[in-house]
This record gives sequence, structure tokens and C-alpha cells, in this order.
Amino acid sequence: MVIYGIYYALALAGAGVLISFVLSWPWAVPLYALAGFCLWFFRDPEREAPPGPVAVSPADGKIVSIKSLSPALTRISIFLNIFDVHVNRSPIAGRITEVRYQPGQFLVASREEASAQNEQNTVVVQDQDTTVTFKQIAGLIARRIICYKKPGDVVTAGERIGLIRFGSRVDVFLGPEWNVSVRTGERVKAGASVLARRRS
Repeated sequence: MVIYGIYYALALAGAGVLISFVLSWPWAVPLYALAGFCLWFFRDPEREAPPGPVAVSPADGKIVSIKSLSPALTRISIFLNIFDVHVNRSPIAGRITEVRYQPGQFLVASREEASAQNEQNTVVVQDQDTTVTFKQIAGLIARRIICYKKPGDVVTAGERIGLIRFGSRVDVFLGPEWNVSVRTGERVKAGASVLARRRS
């Protein structure tokens, strides 16, 4: 359970108690329901990354785009709806060389323009002979990007690095040394689903 969910749930439940006292308990039911939703939304299940030279998904959600940006760069875009787990994880093991925040708009996260124009946080992870970049991208409802890591931190594949509150998007950028293993429309799980495998 992410601690933010506990904070929200306690605040909503507290407001529900107050309304029950001032008015009556039926008026507080929506607040109790929202408190329960927050506890569920900020869930953080344990995940185990598969072994081998793979890049795992940094987010739960649906693959909405696989786009070749150049012969040396492929972008995989994952859209998270409000029902997905929103904890983000590192796609590979390595050292974080860059964490860069960029303010921006709050377009619907599934739109192509969101990749460049929306508020976002870029994280670069470098292994011995590969570098994987991914972006935490805010959406229409998501207005808060959280990243726990900083440059210099060493991470394992599937390690928690942050979260995006409510609906959002994560883009992953892979070099030519990777073979993409997913298809557009496929659903993936952060830290568990393989996005790509290293070429021999």
C-alpha cells in the first residue's frame, strides 16, 4: 500500500465521520466509498522480474503505441487508466544517470501529442552496454508525478522508482540492441511483463 492512499483515505473517512455527526450517516456514505477507493487505487502488489537479458514494463496498463522514431530508437507507449496500479518500476537493472522534470500540459495521456507536450519526468537507466530511457507522463486527471530516485542511484530490474497519481502514461525508449516482445493493444504489468529482449 502506497502511503499516499492512507493519507487520502484517512482524510475522507474523517470527513465522513464529521458529516455523520452533523447530519446523518447516509450523507457520509460517498466519502467512505471514496476512502475505500483510495486504498484500492494506491495498492502496490509485490512483483518479481523475470530473469535474463530483458526489459520489463515500467507500468501497468495497455500498449497504445509501438513506434520506430529512427533506425536506432523505438518508443513503446503504455496508457494507464484509473483502474491500473500506478506504481512505476525500473525496466532494467543499472545506474540512474539522469532524472529530468519537464512542466507541460495535461492532455489526454493516450494522445500522441502527450508524449512531448504533457508534464513529465524522464528517467535514464544505464547498464554496462545498454541505456533505457522512460518517461512518467501526466494525463488529463493525473496532476502529480512522483519519483523516488535521483542520479547515481543503482536499481534492479522491476524496482519501484515512483508513481503517477490517477490516469497517465509511460513511454519507454529502446535502442537497436533490443527486440520488442509486445504488441499494440496488449496489457502489461509493471516489473513482471517483458517488453523487450536483448539481441544475442
